[in-house]
Order: sequence, then structure tokens, then C-alpha cells
Amino acid sequence: MFASNFIRANVYLLTFSVCMTSTSFAQEVGPETVLGYRPSHPVEIETPTGADIKKCELKVEQEGKGSGWALYGPQGQLLRRFMDTDADGKVDQFKYFQYGLEVYRDLDTDGDNKVDQSRWFNTQGTRWGVDSDQDGTIESWKIISAEEASREAIIALVTKNPQRLNAIFINKDDIASLGIASGIATKFLANGRDLAQQMQSVLSTSKLITPQAKWVRFDSSMLMPNLIPADSGKAKDDLLVYENVMAIVSSGEENGFVQIGEMVRVGNTWKLTQFPKPMEGAKFELGEGGLLLQPTIAGLSPGTTEGLSPEMREMLDRLRELDEKSPNEQSSREEITQFNVARARLLENISELSESPEDKLLWFRQRLEMIAAATQMETFPNGLAELQRIVKSLRDAKADEELLAFAAFQEMLVRYNISLQTAEAEDRADVQGAWLSSLEEYVKEFPKAPESADALLQLAITNEFNGDLKEATVWYTKLVNDYQGSDAAKRGQGALRRLSLKGKPIALAGNTLAGGRPLNLASYRGKVTAVIFWATWCKPCTEDLPQIQELYKTYQRKGFEVVGVNLDSPGADIDGYIKNYGVVWPNIHEEGGLESRPALEYGIISLPTMFLVDKTGKVVSNGSSVEDLKKLVPELLK
Repeated sequence: MFASNFIRANVYLLTFSVCMTSTSFAQEVGPETVLGYRPSHPVEIETPTGADIKKCELKVEQEGKGSGWALYGPQGQLLRRFMDTDADGKVDQFKYFQYGLEVYRDLDTDGDNKVDQSRWFNTQGTRWGVDSDQDGTIESWKIISAEEASREAIIALVTKNPQRLNAIFINKDDIASLGIASGIATKFLANGRDLAQQMQSVLSTSKLITPQAKWVRFDSSMLMPNLIPADSGKAKDDLLVYENVMAIVSSGEENGFVQIGEMVRVGNTWKLTQFPKPMEGAKFELGEGGLLLQPTIAGLSPGTTEGLSPEMREMLDRLRELDEKSPNEQSSREEITQFNVARARLLENISELSESPEDKLLWFRQRLEMIAAATQMETFPNGLAELQRIVKSLRDAKADEELLAFAAFQEMLVRYNISLQTAEAEDRADVQGAWLSSLEEYVKEFPKAPESADALLQLAITNEFNGDLKEATVWYTKLVNDYQGSDAAKRGQGALRRLSLKGKPIALAGNTLAGGRPLNLASYRGKVTAVIFWATWCKPCTEDLPQIQELYKTYQRKGFEVVGVNLDSPGADIDGYIKNYGVVWPNIHEEGGLESRPALEYGIISLPTMFLVDKTGKVVSNGSSVEDLKKLVPELLK
């Protein structure tokens, strides 16, 4: 339906000359007609109704060699902008806005009056999809995050659309581009066969996936994606992988989980490697563990037992035989529980038989992760008690600290999740407080454990948000000293730099959005300068903007300047935002968003973050509010 509307729109409404005046154009097309057109995919956009439609204003605009028309709302906010970018007399970009920000764009890239690409921006995400056959369904993605891919998987199940799921499922071209090892590649391709049949099987018994079901959020047992190095033998290049991904789904008043499983990044897209499985009822299909993060023994590829002891070979053969008979959609919860117990026992035996400490740790970790995941799925009897028993036995045996630290972290995480799931609403603040206390106890007991880096960062950030900068500094310092080189430590080092800025010179340089020209804050000596870290998706940034612009307008001639540092991720329409809101000061930008170099250099944990710098180049305030700027800027200019 949209395709026919799109054609009629071009033929009847949207063919125009660059020299057409806004007056003659407005006589042919009114706001009501413009507002009648909709994006080719569901998206939240601002659409006035009733008397407000009469207050809208339609204008012809020129942009480069192209031209188009824009519709502005009653408050002057941009609602729609449809552009003919190549001056061929046909609109090829349909842009839709919410609260003045572009959130969605339809594109006709081949000039045939049909949408073949769609992009989401700002508060609506980062997706960039390709509809190659122009039937209204995305066949492939140029950009999609792991979070959005998990959402797409749920929508595919709810709408019973295997084609939509296929667009986010790893395929042979993805496998070839990553150079994935043949054994794993074969399994991935098998997982992706007959998606329609697999979907029918899953949906026939699911009570969670209903027409009303909605994706709530992305969840994973991993705090961050893991990087598998190329020399692991699993792919020709490094791989970025999430394991044990879950999608939290709301169906009416109840929330449930759908097991997404292992996900891998292919270029700018994240792909599923397993069919998503709802976790519900007395019977459900248990998704197998991820293949990419499974440990290998003595550098051998998965499925190989050459060169191993007879005992180890026997255990690995038994594990493969067990996995070949893993539970399916007809399995009862009791059968799944028996499978989990048996598999955990085999993993324990394999860990004990491993000769090298590295292999022992890998199998031990897999066993604990399996128990932790199954416990939260209620398919491992007394799982929390079993984890606590393992931790106690490791303590009693004075086991390797890395083993004990990993086990203790898994036990702590499961205990927290169970407490949070079973707590009443009024008790959840206490559960969160207990969790922070547990993190503090953990990092004190295991100051060198890899898991402590993120625990320390979480403790430091929480204390900073709570206004306890002294305690936050203690945790940031410990993080930096104990975990040099880690991503968490880099952010911690930046946070320490930011917290100690007051009264010191600030070093900040980078390329600007306008043509990539270099900008160095040192060149602003003699000016009072506000440095603002911001992003298009940051609502407080947008809310503060009018007051900052008024301050800039009032005091610029007296020596007040503003330098922005944009922290948007790829895909955001930063230029559109700057144009829409009339931002006139320069903005530094480097790719990476909150993980970019400027963000890490100053440990930015929330937006907006504002520094105020005096005429000598020293920082007066390292956490300014708009009210601070209103008070301090006039004083510093005297």
C-alpha cells in the first residue's frame, strides 16, 4: 500500500521545479496532504491533529543542488522534510521527525519511485535496512546493533515472519566474510535452515509469544561482548561475540524471557546464530550453548580428540553424545533438568582431567556459567546452593584465586538476579543496596580478578552519581592501579582526570564535524569557554540548548564561546540536529560514541557534561549546570 502511495505522491505532489516559490507550492499542497503520508515501517513520529494542523507551515527549501519541501509544526518544530537530492524532479528522501529530531528516513536510491532503503535515527535507534525487492520488508541490514537485532527477532516471532528473522540470521556470505572454521560454519548453516518450520514449531506451544507481546530489553550474562582472537583457530579474523543473550518480553501483565543465544558481529550488523526459544511452561526447547566461546583443548579445533589421554577422549565423546541428544520442544522440564545435571557433571570431569591450568579454567568456567544460566531458568535443582557449595569447596581447598574469583562472581550474580526477581517492588531498593555491598566485598576479596574491573567501575560511578566524590575517587583510583590497560581502567583514568580538573588547564583537541577541521581548545585562551559533551539522543541536552543559545547570543561579543563534543554513535543525524536547532558553535566529533577517545579521556558517564574554562585556560567548574553558566559566565567576563 505504501508503495502505491509513494508513486502517487511523486506523480501528483512531489514533482516540482527548484525555482518554484513557496507561495505557489503551498497553494497546490496543504499540511493535511503532507501529514497523510507515513513511513514504510512503524515508527513514533510527531503528527499534529485537529486545529493544530491549520497552524502548520509548509516551505520549499534548497539543499546543495537539490530541493524539497518541509513542514513545520505549531511551535516551529520540523515535522517532515521530503527532498529531491539529485535535482531530477523526484523526491528520493522522506524524512520524519519527533520533537524536532529526525527519527526515520525512507530512501529511493534508484529513482524508480519506490522505497528501497530505510534508516532510523536518534531516539529510534541506529538501524539501516535494505528492501531490495521493494515489497515493504527489510531483506538485509547495513547497520543494526545487538540490542536492535534481538528486538527484530521478537517482532519476527510475534508477526510470524520468518523472512524478517532471516535478515538477522547469520548466512553463508557472513560466514565467508568472517572466515569461520568449517565445523562451526556447518552448524551455523544448519541452525538457519527451515526457519519457517522452526518458527511454527516454537509458536505452536508458546503462551508468551502472542500478538500483544512486546520486546522490553536486551539482556546477557556477559557484561560486554567478548573478543575471540584470530589465532584461536575459530575464524580468520578477530570475532566480537555475545553469548547467552536473552530478550525480555512483555505479554500482558507478565514478563518472560526468550533465549536468543550466541550473537556475532558481522561488519556493522549483529547476527543470530541460533533460533530464538521462549523460556516458559513445563515444556520448552532448550537452546544449545554458543559454539564460538566454547573452549578448545590444547589448541585443537572443536570436535577433535587426537593427542588426548584415553580418559579425556572418553569424557569428550560422552559430552558430544549427550549434546546430540539435547532436549527439544517435546522435552519436559524434568528431562531438561536431568540433561543440565548430567552435562554439568561431565564438564566437571573434563575440567579435572585437563592438564594445563588454562584448559582447566576454561572448562570450569563453562560448567559454572551453565549452572548459573540453568538456575535462572529454573532447570537446575538447587542451583544457587550448588554454586555456593562450589565456592565453599574452592575456599576450603585454597584453590587457585582466579578459579575462586570467577565462581564467587557467578554465585553473587545469580543470588542478586534471584533476589531481584522475587522481591516486592518496595524491597528492590534494598536489593540494589545489597548488590552494591556485595560488589564492594568482592573487589576487596579479589582485587586482581578480571571481573573486579567492571565491579569497581560500577561502584565508582554509583558513588559519583550519589554525590560522594571522595568515595568515587577511591574506587576509580583502585580500578586504574589494579587494571591498567583494561577498557574499564581507561574510563576510570578519564574520570579521575575530570574530577581533578578544577583549577587546572584543560587539554582538548580533535576534528570538528564541519569538514573535519582540527580544533584545539588552547586557541580559545583569552575567552571564557563552555565545553559541552552531548548527543542527539540526550533529552536533557536538548532541553538545556535554548538557554545556552541565549547565553551565547548575549555574551559572545564580550568574549564567551562554546565548544561542543558530540558523542553520537554511527548512524545519528548529527548534521540534521545541528541544522534543526540552529547550533552555531563548533563541535568536535570522533567515532565511538561514549567509547570514543574524547569520552574516555574525561571518563564521561552521563550527558550533558559541561566544563567552564576561564580566560587563562583553567577549569572553573568540571560539572556545570545551565544555572552555573548563567551565574559564572558574567562574573568571569568582568
